Amino acid sequence: MAKHSKSIPGRGIRVADQIQRDLSEIIAFELKDPRVGMITITEVQVTPDYAHAKVFFTMLSDNREVIQNTLNGLTAASSFVRGQLGRRLTIHTTPEVHFVHDTSTARGMQMSRLIDEANATRAKDAEE
Repeated sequence: MAKHSKSIPGRGIRVADQIQRDLSEIIAFELKDPRVGMITITEVQVTPDYAHAKVFFTMLSDNREVIQNTLNGLTAASSFVRGQLGRRLTIHTTPEVHFVHDTSTARGMQMSRLIDEANATRAKDAEE
């Protein structure tokens, strides 16, 4: 009898990493939707039963319209992406893919800019 997947340490993380690699290739080379441009998949979170995968992505553009348009394109292509993913993965359930725009990079850049401004102000005050 096969052991339950919870007895294999880190299997969910390895599956999520493999999904991230495969989705990057599928979106870059096989997806033909013009709404989906260059995106970077930053993280994939898989439920313990592998039924759902939350895919976080970033883009170079910060324009809300472009991001929403890309998200609509990815959502419309999710069944195609899931089918292609099912051909590549060797797990019992191909997860349903849910795309989410990742704002952590933009927030990090904003925090870095604020820290730089605070340091510049502090240096200016120290000189006076």
